[in-house]
This record gives sequence, structure tokens and C-alpha cells, in this order.
Amino acid sequence: MSLGRLAGRARFCVRCRSPRPFMPVTVEQLGPHDAEALRGLLSKDPVHNLYLLGLLEEFGIAPRGRVPFAFYGRFDSQVLTAAVFVGGDGGLVVPSASDAGATSVIADALSSRLTLRSTVGDKSSVDALLRSLAPGKPRLSRTQRLFSVSADDLGPFTNPLLRLAKEEDLPRLLPLAQGYVREVHERDPLAEDPRGYEARVIQRVRQRRTYVLEENGALVFKVDIGSRSQYGAELEGLYTLPAERKKGHALLCLGQISRHLLSSLPRLTLRIDERDESTARIARKVGYLAGRTWRLVLVE
Repeated sequence: MSLGRLAGRARFCVRCRSPRPFMPVTVEQLGPHDAEALRGLLSKDPVHNLYLLGLLEEFGIAPRGRVPFAFYGRFDSQVLTAAVFVGGDGGLVVPSASDAGATSVIADALSSRLTLRSTVGDKSSVDALLRSLAPGKPRLSRTQRLFSVSADDLGPFTNPLLRLAKEEDLPRLLPLAQGYVREVHERDPLAEDPRGYEARVIQRVRQRRTYVLEENGALVFKVDIGSRSQYGAELEGLYTLPAERKKGHALLCLGQISRHLLSSLPRLTLRIDERDESTARIARKVGYLAGRTWRLVLVE
């Protein structure tokens, strides 16, 4: 039985996990009536909560289709102080940019009901999740730096040839998408789930979230809009074919898409592996500023 079904809207005492209504500190699954409170919490730090703000705007606070997900919140005297997104029964867990102690309270409440398989977010909050939900050694752990930019910070780098990907690009796009996952996640998505991964790539194309650069009939660069809301967008999947690197493609195309998106959005973010100094230098040239440390973890 899921946490959200237990005792309806009764709140649960965090220490004893018994149904005691109106305790000062409680954890519960959020519903439609909590949407404004969740949006208010996340918008206090929009840079570090852009991913969750995009999920909230795109999917809402409760599932309307077949894909299962939920938001869980920590309430202190009925005030929402932290939240955690759980997608696919633990397939993706994302904490809000809140105090790690508050995130830990949610993790403890979910520990007997949730199997965490992957998580990304502010490092201290992700560490708090892992202590309760995945105490063993993960398959992969990456420390990342969150970069952000606004229109006032942009440099002069552009490439007007960057364009939205089309469905007919799929045979040439898949190797780039596959290459990115191999480098960042150290796994081959086409070997593990070829139909499922191809469907996810084409879905992003249909949603107008993938941009590509074509040269001499070949796609040499791609970037995705991972999450988007009125508060901004998070870019991901920045990838240049190895043979085409050090030619300025990433610099000019990152500048181009940033300028394009910032004509209608207040900010953009981009997560970069702390070992990837080359991409970090490109981001800084475009105008991105380094923020807090994030962590990406794949448990399975």
C-alpha cells in the first residue's frame, strides 16, 4: 500500500509513524490542494528547483495518466518545508533544494515503502536520501556543478544553424543520444532497452525539446531541454561527436540555444560533471555562473 493511501489525509508522526493528526512535524503525499504550497516552496529558490518546477508545470502534482509519480512533503506545523518527487516507484527521486535535515525526515518516512533506483539534486539532500533509501554502494555516483545564466550574462556566441530536431533525424540522432548516456551514465541504453529508449528520444523530438547541428549531412551536436516552466529551463544532454570536438560547436550552439530560450524565460541551468572542465569552460564563456554542487546517483 502506498503512503498516499494510508489513512487518507491523516498526517503521520515522523518518529513513530502512527496516525496522529496535526503533529508539528509530519510527512504526507501531496495532493491537488497542496499545489500552491509546493509551487511557493520551490519558487523560493528557482535556480536550484528548476527541474522540479518543470515537472510540476508539465505533469501536475498528481498523475493523470499511466506514468506513476508522487510528491511527498514535510510539514512543520502544517507549513510545507521540503518536498521529494518520486517517479516510477523510485526510478527517479528528486529532492527540493531544502535543508538536508528536512529531506532526511521524508526519506525516513518512505524507507519501508520505496526502492530508490536513481536520484539527482542538491548534494546534501541527495546524500540524505541515500542514507535512508540506498545505504549500499551505488552503481554510479557523479558530482556535478549546477551552472545558471540569465539574458544579461550572455556572451556574443551564436550559431543560427542550430535547429529543432525532426522525426526524420532519428537514425542520425540516436547515436548522439546513445553517446551521451554512455559517457555520463556509463551504460548503453540501446543495448538495454532499444525500443524504449528510441521511443523516449522520439518523444522529445515531438515535444520540440531536442536541438541539433547538421554539417555536411551529418548531425554533429545535440542538446535537450530537460525541464521547462515559467521560471526557466534546464538544459541537458549536451553532446558533440568525438571527431567533431574542439571546433567550437558546443560553444556556439550553447550560446545560440541560450539566447533563443532566454528571449522568453528568466533563467537557464545546466548540470556539468565536476571532472568535465572542458564543458565547464565553455559554459563560463557563454556566461553561465557556477552554483552549488549537485549529485547524480544510479543505484542499479
